Amino acid sequence: MEIRQSVVPRTPPATVAHAPGRGEPPLPDGACDLVTVPTRQGLEAVDILRRGAGDAVGPVLHDDDCNTLGFVVPPGTAAAWDVPGSTCTETDGRGSRLNPEPPVAGSDWLLPPGEADLATDPAVLRAALGEAARIIEAADNCR
Repeated sequence: MEIRQSVVPRTPPATVAHAPGRGEPPLPDGACDLVTVPTRQGLEAVDILRRGAGDAVGPVLHDDDCNTLGFVVPPGTAAAWDVPGSTCTETDGRGSRLNPEPPVAGSDWLLPPGEADLATDPAVLRAALGEAARIIEAADNCR
């Protein structure tokens, strides 16, 4: 699997090609991008997404050191990803299939494919990560 990291912030494209509230379409042949965030923010975002309507969160990876979570998002997301404190890597999909085995050595599924078959909508994830950051900041400031 080839991975490239987007380093140029751009305005995210509008999400089209699917009905509002229906989530992203199934991932074709394992092609996907992966948004990686610190675990604390990622877990908060997963909670926010799971409280939302519909299938708001797709498969989520965690590293064995419990430092990061990775959200599976549709291919092409990395080209416009610009959320501070996170990275989005692009895969070409070759030799990569979403199945019960984690696609990256040293990782495991928090939400495996099968329980979450759709990619997480990047716009919905962006909003959840922003809300999670605000919640964490507020909690940290209360100490």
